[in-house]
Amino acid sequence: MNLGPIGVWSGVLRNGELAAVREAASELEALGYGALWFPGGPPDGAREHIEAMLSATRTTIVAPGIINIWTHPARQTAQMHAELQRTYNGRFFLGLGVSHQHAIQNAGLTYERPLRRLAEYLDEIDGASPTVPKQERIIAALGPRALRLAGERSAGTHPYFTPPEHTRRAREALGPDAIIAPEQMVVLETDAEKARSVARPLIDRYLHAPNYTNNLLRLGFTPDEFENGGSDRVVDAIVAWGDEETILNRVREHHAAGADHVCIQILTSEPGKLPLDGWRRLAQAFSKSSPSSARA
Repeated sequence: MNLGPIGVWSGVLRNGELAAVREAASELEALGYGALWFPGGPPDGAREHIEAMLSATRTTIVAPGIINIWTHPARQTAQMHAELQRTYNGRFFLGLGVSHQHAIQNAGLTYERPLRRLAEYLDEIDGASPTVPKQERIIAALGPRALRLAGERSAGTHPYFTPPEHTRRAREALGPDAIIAPEQMVVLETDAEKARSVARPLIDRYLHAPNYTNNLLRLGFTPDEFENGGSDRVVDAIVAWGDEETILNRVREHHAAGADHVCIQILTSEPGKLPLDGWRRLAQAFSKSSPSSARA
């Protein structure tokens, strides 16, 4: 799956009005972003938004990050994948993940042994007809066991809420051939106080999710740093803020650490709006720097 070195990650692409999503997808392709990533969300509306992006583009990869294995039946997911691949020239990349205990329980479901359930889900997909080939699916993996499963059963990993150090560890775990496509949050603001004030309310909920905090603990952070929207050290590790060159440097760090592709999530004080200006600014910076040699 040729994702290119740079992509976009946006919740609004999954939740926005379909006409606006189509228009944004078309422009993002013209700007040179290789892939469009977005949360899978609940089953209702997922396919409509995926098709809105695919129908508005010709070469861009469209990838949910992620389809929730607890709420999307495996055989239905495999069928959707096959239909989208056939209709849109193989440009749908299936992201899968275990979500979070609180989210699943709030939906009235039981969250038990998530990695075992993920393996069973992959077994169901492998047994489906049509199936989803290994190289056309990717797993949101953070910890060592999840990374091992991702390497064995998918094209690689799409980690979320991670710094470049996690990318380095993921590459060591997965070897040279797996796809590593981390999400990177950014704030286009050069003032530290302003940038962090934009970031904190948007990342605070992730700092209450054990999957993410356990990963940060493995990377050397401490529990007290997760309070009140995160310490400066946590915010600065997770969110790249500054001008375009500063953002580009963080992308370079991921590539140097082993990423094949980095998907940029722009954070703003208006999270319900498509950050069109930011995408344009970053696309211009990326085009001038030619980050096409993602990793050596």
